[in-house]
Amino acid sequence: MTRTAPTTRKRDTAPVTTQPAARIGSSHATEQHMSVQCATRVTVQRATCIEVQRATRIEVQRATRAGGIPTDRKFRRWACAAHPGPLDIAVRIVGAAEGRELNRRFRAKDYATNVLSFNYCFDYRSGAALLLQGDIVLCAPVVRREARAQGKSLEAHYAHLLVHGLLHLAGHDHESGADAVRMERAERRILGRLGYPDPYAAEAMNPA
Repeated sequence: MTRTAPTTRKRDTAPVTTQPAARIGSSHATEQHMSVQCATRVTVQRATCIEVQRATRIEVQRATRAGGIPTDRKFRRWACAAHPGPLDIAVRIVGAAEGRELNRRFRAKDYATNVLSFNYCFDYRSGAALLLQGDIVLCAPVVRREARAQGKSLEAHYAHLLVHGLLHLAGHDHESGADAVRMERAERRILGRLGYPDPYAAEAMNPA
């Protein structure tokens, strides 16, 4: 995310509109064995939005041995706080090589970015609640570098980026100033309920 004035901020974390063929990665992958084309735990093609169970399903995949990555329980707590409706998502934490390859392949940008969102189903409704299906990819070395530069705790920055990526799955964007303000307001509200400080206050005090 580039850091400019809140009303005009245009981040580098746009949602990816070209989806992979299926769920990215393997729960047991490591950075030495990963492939952006591998797909394991998939029972339906996400692009078809076939009906799934209403119960929330959040899979956490660790494709890097980087230290300081929060527990699966925390990722699930943050995701449920960001979207109280039904979820079917994978959160994949990757190293710089996979982060760069995914960003290059799906966004034509040749560098690793902090978070990517792959939306498989946005406009499908399960009962009265919106069902979100997709993948969120967090690049561990980028997250650590940004947290240090912005004077944040690593956990708080992971929480922010997970919430940010999930809001993209729910249809939020920041391509215009008004959209960015609405998205930032939602992020602040969710993170505040989770007990974390305003993430943009830290960015304003410690611009990269």
